[in-house]
Amino acid sequence: MPTSGPGIAVTEPVPAPPVADAHGLRVVLVSTYELGRQPFGLASPAAWLESIGASVRCLDLAVEKLDEASVQEADLVAFYVPMHTATRLAVSTVQCVQRINPAAHLCFYGLYAPVNEPYLRQLGADTILGGEFEAGLASLAARLAAGDDHDAAQPEPVVSLGRQRFKLPSRSGLPSLERYAFLEVAPGIRRTVGYTEATRGCKHLCRHCPIVPVYKGNFRVVQRDVVLEDIRQQVRAGAEHITFGDPDFFNGPTHAVAIVEALHSEFPEISYDVTIKIEHLRQHAKLLPLLRDTGCAFVTSAVESVDPKILEIFDKRHTRDDFIEVVRRFREIGLTLNPTFVTFTPWTTLRGYLDLLELLVELDLIDNVAPIQYAIRLLIPAGSRLLDLAETHEVVQRYDKEALFHSWVHPDPRVDRLCETVLDIVRKSQSEGLNRRAVLARVWEAAVSAYDGAVSERLAVAHLNQAPPRAAVPYLSEPWYC
Repeated sequence: MPTSGPGIAVTEPVPAPPVADAHGLRVVLVSTYELGRQPFGLASPAAWLESIGASVRCLDLAVEKLDEASVQEADLVAFYVPMHTATRLAVSTVQCVQRINPAAHLCFYGLYAPVNEPYLRQLGADTILGGEFEAGLASLAARLAAGDDHDAAQPEPVVSLGRQRFKLPSRSGLPSLERYAFLEVAPGIRRTVGYTEATRGCKHLCRHCPIVPVYKGNFRVVQRDVVLEDIRQQVRAGAEHITFGDPDFFNGPTHAVAIVEALHSEFPEISYDVTIKIEHLRQHAKLLPLLRDTGCAFVTSAVESVDPKILEIFDKRHTRDDFIEVVRRFREIGLTLNPTFVTFTPWTTLRGYLDLLELLVELDLIDNVAPIQYAIRLLIPAGSRLLDLAETHEVVQRYDKEALFHSWVHPDPRVDRLCETVLDIVRKSQSEGLNRRAVLARVWEAAVSAYDGAVSERLAVAHLNQAPPRAAVPYLSEPWYC
């Protein structure tokens, strides 16, 4: 029997019946949100379940309605919860599923399942699976098909870091790629986007990261042949660009390079994007021209902050100067960097917020930053390494199990008010169709007003609306949420 609870990793192979057979079992896999992507977290386990005879229906509620008929017939309904937003949406759907089919076995799987295990079981979850979940889902399906259901505690590990031999994701049951986020290459020029993963987990231990409580500094590789064949099937389905969803594409740089070289060799017209830490962009700077030459449209990097104190609290292992140097290097070689931030934390100051905006203007990164990044507020989930710090306990309040995070209030009320103001600006800018420079101008004015700074500080970005934008910066149409 596995030990359960936030961050408890069990690496032994998942127990399974002597013959894995789920013939006749009806499974519904549900995704509620995955950043506008066709969910790998449905397609991958669907392949495992179909290989042992289960009948699988995939539902992506981000782009389609809940199929009540499929839910009513299901023996197993499994919710994929890779992030906070997806989990909140899944929780809101559980009661509907239970009303339609109270006899169905309920499972939650993905990054946010094990860290929220007590609450999800309270809602009716029978099985919780985190980490490398495909083998666990196959084991669950086989034992349900054999008649083993609710009476005993699950034999599958709540978190497994066991190395798996992945199967080619089964995507035929998912909505078409055209229904998902697109790549905006330039005004009026769009590309259809496919999505895959070459690795899972991360070898780093950033304190604010929700991956760490589950993977604890480990990452797992999706075999190269599986990744490439998954890309091929998506290109056949119309993909013109591939997003690699790895938390850090350079966790395994040799693996990463082999994949993008093979991708470019076979499909030279296909572009791609990846996510890489600032630390790795400096450590593996010699690989950046290769990314450019193999069709990388842009690199997303979770910079999070340029404040030394916050970077130290987050344990990001990079500095403000490292970020500036990476920006310089990207400009030098002609590669696009799209940074992301956690702009509001318990340690954010009004002067520090203005400093970040000033730096983005100075580095000419305004067009590279999605407006929502100016309003991101730190989430402290269950099991977060931030809870190890005295600085966190000085500001953190109770754990809100329904909101799925530890609440906090900034010691300076002006900072929390500014966060609300900036979020309102970003929301209104979407309906008004403002460009990124106009949004930053409004955010700047709000920040200066909150800070009550000198007139000279108001002049720091006076040229903002007059300055002509640089060449178009490619970006995905779905803003970066968590």
